[in-house]
Amino acid sequence: MRGIAGKKAPSWKVDQWINLEEGLPGVDVDSYSGKVLYLYCFQSWCPGCHSSGFPTLQSVSQTFTGDEDVAFVAIQTVFEGFRQNTAEKTREVAEKYSLNMPIGHSGSPKERSHVMAAYRTGGTPWTIIIDPQGIVRFNDFHIKPLDAVHLIRKLKPSPASTKPSDG
Repeated sequence: MRGIAGKKAPSWKVDQWINLEEGLPGVDVDSYSGKVLYLYCFQSWCPGCHSSGFPTLQSVSQTFTGDEDVAFVAIQTVFEGFRQNTAEKTREVAEKYSLNMPIGHSGSPKERSHVMAAYRTGGTPWTIIIDPQGIVRFNDFHIKPLDAVHLIRKLKPSPASTKPSDG
């Protein structure tokens, strides 16, 4: 069975990153506690990633630009084509799609992508949406941009839960 919807989001165990805030050595799922997290898994040579996954990521991330309750991360989860799907290719992908978010690289010929194994992905493109409590709410090959926007809005913390009490 693919995906782990309804389960606690596991650690990514990714140590190769670009586009991190200055001084930050890496990020992991716990870095986004209290936020809705859109995690996009790709391979740089994947046609479906370029035809649907990246355009969806761009559209959804632009919808939530400046929203402190929503975060976006992309990870290249390599399971084939290791010579082409390199950590260096993540930089090219980030530039091509103007992705201003952390982008990681997971997987090598010697070690299977921990992200793929932990989230039981079926390949790429793969989208994972995690709620503010760290529970996976969507985990599948593709989500339509409007469906992702609706789900993220539904999962966002309510304004009442983030305001300090008067008492």
